[in-house]
Formats: sequence, structure tokens, C-alpha cells
Amino acid sequence: MKAKVFDITGKEVGERELPHYIFDLKPNIHLLWLVTKYYLSRWRVGSANTKTRGEVRGGGRKPWPQKHTGWARHGSIRSPIWRKGGVVFGPKPRDFSISVPYKARLKALYIALSDRARDKRIKVLTGLNDLALKTKEGERVISNLGLNDTKVILLFADNERKHFLAFRNIEKVTCKRAIDVNAYDILNSKFVVFSDEGLSEFLKVRGGLKSEESL
Repeated sequence: MKAKVFDITGKEVGERELPHYIFDLKPNIHLLWLVTKYYLSRWRVGSANTKTRGEVRGGGRKPWPQKHTGWARHGSIRSPIWRKGGVVFGPKPRDFSISVPYKARLKALYIALSDRARDKRIKVLTGLNDLALKTKEGERVISNLGLNDTKVILLFADNERKHFLAFRNIEKVTCKRAIDVNAYDILNSKFVVFSDEGLSEFLKVRGGLKSEESL
């Protein structure tokens, strides 16, 4: 697997070798589904809350005598069958997160990257030190790469975070450190653009498992 290297003018200046143990894995749809569920459930707030009859204010006094009124028996005006009463089986704050092992999440990341690599949707960007940190310049780079109106994730090295300033306000463009990317980020983007240093840092930090068998 190889990825083409472009400069900020959109000119192809070479190729980068992509390790097969990361960028050439077989698809595993179930694992991708499971890991996507893992990330989405972790980001779910789970703060919906309703009050039971014991939590609604009022209702301490019996509304009328038990007998001799001709009306139905009631013990509290905050019963669920009363207006403004408590809620039965309503939502309560909860944690929706699920547990997925680290190796499974890492393999899902590799599989997602492999899918983009097979479709030639991984690019490497170089020459970022010559880029002015302005949104207009970032838009020009995206246009030069032919990625206008396309969901793109840009992955930079840790020491290149200043370049977020040029891209972070562009619609459909996401900026992240390469070592922080996950499978959902890749699946949620049509193209993946690594900076030259970002790809090297990713392979050094997140490419620790050297074979598919170890996953």
C-alpha cells in the first residue's frame, strides 16, 4: 500500500509506503459496528430525568376521606394518574457507555484505515511550514487537493497543532492529532489527509501491533 504525497499547492511530490499490517487488513463489519457503538455511547449524555410520585412536590395530605364521598379512593394528588403527578417508568440519568477492549478498538482503526487506503482516499500533505495560519490559506490547500465539499479529516503531529488555525473553521473539515484518531473519525470522513510528520508519529505511537495475528 502506498499513499501519494502532495505539497500545499496540490502538486504530487512523491509517495509514502503504508505498512500492510495497518493499511491492508480484511474488512470486519461487525467489529466496526461495535466500535462505532462504543464511541457514540460514550458521548451520549444520558441526563434525561423524570420525577416519580415520591419526588414530585406536594401530595402529603390525603385529598379527601376514604369513605362516604361517592368518589374514588385517592391517597395523594401526586399519584401518576393525577395531572401534575409523578411519572411511572420514566427515564432516569444513566451511563450508556459500553466496554470494548483496547486491541479491538485498535484493530477497528486499522480496518477503517485499510478501507480508505484501498479506495485511494488517504493522502499525505507536506510543506506545512510554508502555510500561513489563516482560514483562507487552509481553504486554498483543501481546494488544491481537490477535496472541496467533501468530509475530510486532517491528522497532524503533536508539534503541528498550530496548523489547526488554518483549517478548523472550514466546513466539513476536522482537525486532530494523528495519535488521537479513532475508527469512528475515519469512518465519518470520506478522505484522510496525514501531514508528513503526522503519519510518522502515528506509525510510531499507534502502530505498535505488528501483525494481524497479534490483534
